[in-house]
Amino acid sequence: MSVMSGLMAPTAPVLFKAACPDCRSRFELSPSALRLAIGASRRTTFYSFTCPACGSAVRKPAGERIVELLTGGGVRTLRLHTTPRTTA
Repeated sequence: MSVMSGLMAPTAPVLFKAACPDCRSRFELSPSALRLAIGASRRTTFYSFTCPACGSAVRKPAGERIVELLTGGGVRTLRLHTTPRTTA
């Protein structure tokens, strides 16, 4: 029996590949550099970050698979709530 058998092996930090639509730079971002907003519709579900090359604020749509990857990778998530509509 090895001494290491009861210890967790170190894991590599999670990095996400991204690109800036303004300056067209490609880079990797840590989970702390990204924000995910989950809304009531596809239009209101997106992720955002600041481009490390040009400083532009970038916002991109996030489908179900992107949401799954970002939340699984530790990206902070904001759930957008809608107020119920009332009828008169």
